[in-house]
Amino acid sequence: MADAIIDSDLKCILDFLHESRNLDFSGYRESMIERRVKNRFPSVKCNDYKDYCHYLKAHPSELDNLIDSLTINVSHFFRNPLTFEYLADIVLPEIIYNKNRHSDASLRIWSAGCAKGEEPYSIAILINEFLKKEKIKFDIRIFATDIDENVMEKAKKAIYPAESVENVKYSILKKYFTLQNDSFSLVLEIKDMVSFSRYNILDKKSQAPPVSIFGGFDMVFCRNVLIYFNADHQELIFEKLYQSLNTDGCLVLGEAEIPVEKYKRDFRKENKCCHIYQKIG
Repeated sequence: MADAIIDSDLKCILDFLHESRNLDFSGYRESMIERRVKNRFPSVKCNDYKDYCHYLKAHPSELDNLIDSLTINVSHFFRNPLTFEYLADIVLPEIIYNKNRHSDASLRIWSAGCAKGEEPYSIAILINEFLKKEKIKFDIRIFATDIDENVMEKAKKAIYPAESVENVKYSILKKYFTLQNDSFSLVLEIKDMVSFSRYNILDKKSQAPPVSIFGGFDMVFCRNVLIYFNADHQELIFEKLYQSLNTDGCLVLGEAEIPVEKYKRDFRKENKCCHIYQKIG
């Protein structure tokens, strides 16, 4: 990372994580890593990084808890409702109408850092609603990736607690979810629209998730991912996002995120309210 980790015991923890699970958190901000590793100390009665590194090696199952702490997969359906309203009313129709005019009936979307699947499934619901309303048939490919295999297994099951669907309109909730005890299960029609795969967005060997084969995305969602990385790795990620997007493709970032300096002129912000950008050229 740009500001190298000084504490050798903290580096020992990250090295062990890399060796054991092939997960590389070296691009994350040092302050964030320190804070989230320390969050595990009370649970395992450790006093410092050295203690915790020894504990990890003696109790490898703790790695799952550490990964959960480092990734913090917090999300819910239609997070930032204004963004999804704008996508549904303006962006999505424009993309589909333009592709239809050019006899292209395919739509490729990447959700990077998909966590438990709320984001890609929200996108799938929007698309399904629009296509049925307009009576248009499209080949929809939604690729959802995350570094954490555990959360993706939960995403594939698509069963969510009530707080995950609190932003879902009742008509949508009734149409696409079934109540199971105190949880909400997503219908198969929407689940089948999303393909999940593990992918490290810092992987320098690929410009897009291998499962997508070649990238060529019309829309990329990378929301609340960049904030976890230092400047050097943000630039690496942005290069990947830029290369994987089609010309005039749409990039959706988190509320606290903007294009890095190197790529500011390559994206045009769609409006003042949402962090939605169009690739230029």
